[in-house]
Amino acid sequence: MKVHVFILLSALLLASTSQVSQGSSGSGLAVSSDSAGGDLRASASTEFQNMLQSWIGGSDEKEAVKGDHPAGLFFYLTDHMQAERRGEGWHYRKNLLLDYQHYVMAEKEFSLKECKHGDDELSKAICNGKGAMLFHMLRENVGDGIFFDAVKSLIKENEYSRISWSDVRAAFENASGNNLEWFFSQWVDRKGLPEFEIEDERVAVVNGVQAVSFDIVQKGEAYRFDLPVIVRTDRGEVRQMLHLEKEKEHFALPVEGTPMELLFDSDYAVMRKLLPEESPPLLSGLLGDEKKLLVIPDEDSEKYRGFIDALKQTGFPVQGESEIKDEDIRSHSLIIFESEGRVVKRLFGNIRMPSTGFTLSIRKNPLNASKVIAIAHADSKENIPSPEALQQSARYSRIRFSNGRYIERIADEAARGISVNVYEPVLTIQPAKLGRLEDNFDTILDKTIIYAGERHVNYEDHKTQLRIIMNLHERGHTFAIGMEMFQKPFQKDLDDYLSGALSEREFLKKTQYFKRWQFDYNLYREIIEYAKAKNIPVIALNLWTEIIKKVSTSGLDSLTDIERAELPASMDMSDEEYRKRLEDVFKQHRNHENKNFDNFFQSQILWDETMAQAIDEFLSKHPDYQMVVLAGAGHLMYGSGIPQRAYRLNKKDYVIILPGREFLDGNVADYLVTSEPLAPPTTLKLGVILNEHDGYVQIEKVVPGSIAKSTGLKKGDILVSLDDWKIEGIDDVKIFMLDKKRGEQFTIQVLRKKFLVGYREVVLKGTI
Repeated sequence: MKVHVFILLSALLLASTSQVSQGSSGSGLAVSSDSAGGDLRASASTEFQNMLQSWIGGSDEKEAVKGDHPAGLFFYLTDHMQAERRGEGWHYRKNLLLDYQHYVMAEKEFSLKECKHGDDELSKAICNGKGAMLFHMLRENVGDGIFFDAVKSLIKENEYSRISWSDVRAAFENASGNNLEWFFSQWVDRKGLPEFEIEDERVAVVNGVQAVSFDIVQKGEAYRFDLPVIVRTDRGEVRQMLHLEKEKEHFALPVEGTPMELLFDSDYAVMRKLLPEESPPLLSGLLGDEKKLLVIPDEDSEKYRGFIDALKQTGFPVQGESEIKDEDIRSHSLIIFESEGRVVKRLFGNIRMPSTGFTLSIRKNPLNASKVIAIAHADSKENIPSPEALQQSARYSRIRFSNGRYIERIADEAARGISVNVYEPVLTIQPAKLGRLEDNFDTILDKTIIYAGERHVNYEDHKTQLRIIMNLHERGHTFAIGMEMFQKPFQKDLDDYLSGALSEREFLKKTQYFKRWQFDYNLYREIIEYAKAKNIPVIALNLWTEIIKKVSTSGLDSLTDIERAELPASMDMSDEEYRKRLEDVFKQHRNHENKNFDNFFQSQILWDETMAQAIDEFLSKHPDYQMVVLAGAGHLMYGSGIPQRAYRLNKKDYVIILPGREFLDGNVADYLVTSEPLAPPTTLKLGVILNEHDGYVQIEKVVPGSIAKSTGLKKGDILVSLDDWKIEGIDDVKIFMLDKKRGEQFTIQVLRKKFLVGYREVVLKGTI
């Protein structure tokens, strides 16, 4: 191997000017004829061989080099150059950045100047990886001709001696005629990497010319470097080089055509921190993590015993699966055994692993994108490789091993470069081609699950839902209505009302509708009444409000064992696009700075998964049924909330229908419907502000000009009853007023404070 490396270096460094073509940046070194390599190998001198072997540490008698040693030059001129010749230079450099990200922890990081010979992954990531990237950036800075002249001079002038960073700097300053102190100071002497964000990107027309403008903000002490960017337009691409040296810099790039996308550093020319979307989940993310856990399955793990013991000896802490908490998952990278375990099902839903051999699947940790989770599955202990063998597959996301050899190694796709979308399409609708909802019913109504989304307070959305339900019934379909508005523990009360065993008031009281949903019941009343009249089952989909609120405030770890028993058996938290959309929603909430997004995200997933499970449970028990699901649009958009989760469980076809005025987007739903705004049936108000305390409902304020004012109610009165309807909570007042009409008379009984102490009973007569 050392001889092969030497031959390659000799060919690269001793090539004459006539044999080398200087291509565009990143093109590598090209020899002009097939015979040239052989001529160069023949001309290599023994003295150069000895000098090169000494430089790379090949001589047995040489003691280890102690610091100030540019090992990265060797790797740049060998492995990197070979990758460039194959057209894979960008991929090689990205792997160097990924290695740095995975193996270099801040508390252990050191500078290139402090490098020593070492075979540990930390040393290799810094000394070899960052060192190689330094020489690539240097080559980009000075150009190919000067770069290779400087390298040849460096080797010749330091024959039989070790090369230091001072020697490297001197060689490149002499070749280029430039003072490069700034370059070597920031890349050799400093620890860390540049980290920056693109902000305030926009397209504007300046003096009749379109331009893309944006800010680049460096975090921490600013670096000085050139950053390549591609501006993609509808007419092609424009390539630019941006010079950065301040904490914040503004750029405006004029372009021809309509700008579509900005793409920064897609060839990985800069040693920098990668964004999460550029980083696929790799085994190296687990191996290099200082905080990692080996999660032991609760069931018999004899098959994995030897593998587990070997990992424990390499420093993996161990924790039982039944003991692990969300905080453990959030703060660690994990190895978990078997896809049917509690932790895997709670994070990724149902995962199918190959039944034969050993498979290791690396996934991003849904609770912390900077961590990974490795899921291991084996058919027998004989097929499980040693941890040492797995180290050779550190740059892969999926590994399969059988009969002593690897049969599959795959690295997941990730973004190439930093992509910033600057194109906002203007969507068009041709009114002449608009169709009616009924025109699409032949397609819509044949789906097993019909998701009819809503904006909760928009009555026209509920009329659309009712139209779908009525057409299904009129066509003879057997179906149920699933409703987000009711919580699963109250299913019996819902059934009792539909069967006639409960009055409407009793039904609303027992289901705690006004306490748990709160939106005007008249918005949904026609749907419920139609279902009751036509014997259509209505299924409560939602989870206890108390559980969702508790998770939103304190996370899943805060739940008691009894509360945990209410949770779905499997949940998938790995949808990154959904997470991003929820982050945008979260930031729009008032006082979001005082809340935890991770907890909010968990509560939303729990909400969606509970409804998906309720849908699956009903359809599993009633395979001949369809279901119309009524839920807020946010639970249905792009299929991310309920639909895809229900599909994960039952693989049943579905269609998504959303109101179109607010959700106009090509991928948001299968159908967008629009109708004129409608005012819901009027619900008359008593005209009081109420407060519940000590088991009583007390009037805090009487609204001037209200029914309450004309009836003689006063601040401080305690409501006892309205006609024969006992008042035990604020919802009782809403239930009583639900179907009242103007002109109706009623009796109200209150307790009113006496002049000195105590209360007296007062009966008042009023007119609605």
